[in-house]
Amino acid sequence: MLINVSPILPLGEGRAEGRYGKITSMISVSLNNIHLILGARTIFRGLSWEIQHDQKIGLIGPNGAGKSSLFKLITGEYNAEKGGSIVRARRVRVGYLAQEPALDPEQTGFNAALNGNARVAEVKAELEAVEASLGNEEVYGNLKRLSRALERQQGLLEEFQTLGGDQYTERVKALLRDLGLAEGEELKPMQVLSGGQKKLIGLARLLLSAPEVLLLDEPDNHLDLAGKTYLERFIQNYPGAVVIISHDRYLLDAVVTHVAEMEDGCLTTFEGDYSSFIIDKQQRMARQNGLYHVQQRQITRIETAIKRYALWAKTYDSEKFAKRAKAIQNRLDKMDRVEKPLMERRRMELRLHGWRGSQKVLEYKDVSKSFERRQVLKHVNFVLHHGERVGVIGPNGAGKSVLLRLALGLMQPDAGDVIVGPSIAPGYYAQEHETLNPDQTVLDAVRLAGSMSESSAVAFLGRYLFTYKQTAQKIAELSGGERSRLQLALVVLSKSNFLLLDEPTNNLDIASAEVLEDALAEFEGTALIISHDRYFLDQAVDRILTLEDGRLSSHAGGYSEWLREKSI
Repeated sequence: MLINVSPILPLGEGRAEGRYGKITSMISVSLNNIHLILGARTIFRGLSWEIQHDQKIGLIGPNGAGKSSLFKLITGEYNAEKGGSIVRARRVRVGYLAQEPALDPEQTGFNAALNGNARVAEVKAELEAVEASLGNEEVYGNLKRLSRALERQQGLLEEFQTLGGDQYTERVKALLRDLGLAEGEELKPMQVLSGGQKKLIGLARLLLSAPEVLLLDEPDNHLDLAGKTYLERFIQNYPGAVVIISHDRYLLDAVVTHVAEMEDGCLTTFEGDYSSFIIDKQQRMARQNGLYHVQQRQITRIETAIKRYALWAKTYDSEKFAKRAKAIQNRLDKMDRVEKPLMERRRMELRLHGWRGSQKVLEYKDVSKSFERRQVLKHVNFVLHHGERVGVIGPNGAGKSVLLRLALGLMQPDAGDVIVGPSIAPGYYAQEHETLNPDQTVLDAVRLAGSMSESSAVAFLGRYLFTYKQTAQKIAELSGGERSRLQLALVVLSKSNFLLLDEPTNNLDIASAEVLEDALAEFEGTALIISHDRYFLDQAVDRILTLEDGRLSSHAGGYSEWLREKSI
């Protein structure tokens, strides 16, 4: 979605250069003392923030903190309360990619992407009009008008070439391939494409429009490793400002120059990458915690002195002691209090118990599988042993999910054998949450899976950060992050010792992803995990399986070891 906005207030003159002329300030967007209230909930109050024209900002924070709401404020979809101002520089266009892009369901994916930059069609139409005018006697017979027309034609030709010109169609196709959309998928209407495919097309539209400020809300979800690498390079080289909401710590470290953390309605900014921000935050909180305790000891001593003087004033009926007690109290009242930092925020509680089953958990013997004349698995062989944490990577559409579905018995191989060991109880996490019943309430789903009372189910869901009110919601009404936490809760209730996880971190915030990493490290069982989250793969797995062109190869170690091995 491209938002063409007129400035609410003009910013002062500056040096930055825009696509269609000079940008009037180094500051592209400025928010001053913004208040946002949605329903009965205050999202933030008194928020101020500036986006510089060349910054690459990672906007982070727990799910529900208000990150997407902040984007919608900037684009004008939400209106702030009176008292604050949102200022956009002259000639600055803001492009916004929502978590779920709104696209015409009747249009093909290719046409939706092709129309991402309306300026291409406009320039082409203007060129045709100018070329037609050159055959007009009133133009070619008038030297002055002819000169102006030729000059205009030259300017339009240069802009047309900059935009891609006659190669624009091929450029769109190449971009869709680079982002990971399988060949032929772009010719299907939007209504039959998956949520992930729609996200790719929405991202392509936005990248082609090249606004001066990009607001990207989890653009990396559903991208494979090649797509993420492409996105990284694009953001790094983008000439304008980029603000990206992402839970991919590897991506944040690779592209951001600044971090803005949304927490408790406040925005904390930092210059540097994500890892540096985390170290800095821990140091700041430790210092603040130390200052808080020092001040609390000082306050205790002062309060003790006040009580002592007040007692003496009463005992001896002394105005002198009463005045002294009042003076010390006034000094205490004027003291700048150090807030107690919240050193450990509440996180999801995830305990993957498991148990020891067969030593050989899963074996594929010469397995092949085809769909519509396309062979996704070609004579695949591998063995998974007890205690292993194995990550599966490969391009989108390579057949990674098929590996898991064959192991679960949800489909059968065309040839070969899939053998699950005795004493193995699988637990499945589906990428698109298709194992969840959207018409069920959260409470009913847990009660049915765990055969537990209502009070026990409510308490259990509380460990996964669901409020009492949310337990009565239908699953269809939940956000992506809430569905992910619910699915993990149901995996726990399945009491499995073999986890098959398909993109488990896609909708989890960073804190919840870290909880999952810790839980997997303590799990008494085996895990086969499809993921494109490179940081997670480094933390959670000890072997990588790469599926490409139907062939499976095995590599010891996590993602970084695989990458080093690949580059040798």
